[in-house]
Amino acid sequence: MIRKIIHIDRDKCNGCGACARACHEGAIDIIDGKAVLVREHFCDGLGDCLPACPTDAITFEEREAPAYDEAAVQRAQKLAQKKPFSGCPGMRAKQFQRSTAPAAGAACPSQLSQWPVQIKLAGVMAPYFDDADLLIAADCTAYAYGNFHEKFIRGRITLIGCPKLDAVDYAEKLTAIFAAHSIRSVTVARMEVPCCGGIEQAVQRAIAASGKDISCHVTVIGTDGTIQEER
Repeated sequence: MIRKIIHIDRDKCNGCGACARACHEGAIDIIDGKAVLVREHFCDGLGDCLPACPTDAITFEEREAPAYDEAAVQRAQKLAQKKPFSGCPGMRAKQFQRSTAPAAGAACPSQLSQWPVQIKLAGVMAPYFDDADLLIAADCTAYAYGNFHEKFIRGRITLIGCPKLDAVDYAEKLTAIFAAHSIRSVTVARMEVPCCGGIEQAVQRAIAASGKDISCHVTVIGTDGTIQEER
């Protein structure tokens, strides 16, 4: 039958997976780093995946395709609910409820409120990004600044990375996160070394690309552990 169905431009797709997570029917998979419509009969043609795509790689088209099979979708959804998480344990999204009392044997309680924290591992559609105050930190900052949990992590969702060592453009992932969620504010913690400016630049580019008006505060930490600049 001829019907409306999505089309994914492979050249524009950056493989972030936002569309696959936004598709409630499970029609899209990530294969070899690209989004692919693998189950055409699962695609209802309503396009929940379109606004989730940060690169505008998804459009509608009218073409020959199998009819939408709602019963098959429901069976697949029930089966998925029964399956245990089978991916990399480090990528499984978690949220923590923190008490103010220190844990046994710890002088200072952790203020980390979610997992994972690596920018590369964080899921774009993770629910903890909704209405979040976000901390995006160069990973060395937590080692250099002694009171990092209390000053920076407390009350925020935390993402970390190293722009010098990670061979990725953080701006793409961050743009997808900013576009998909209502982010209240962004705090950037970076080191004073020049290469660390890459994480600040990625955040600024992502905010601009998302089209959102998100306040951004930057703290520069010296290699001696002191705060060099706040802006």
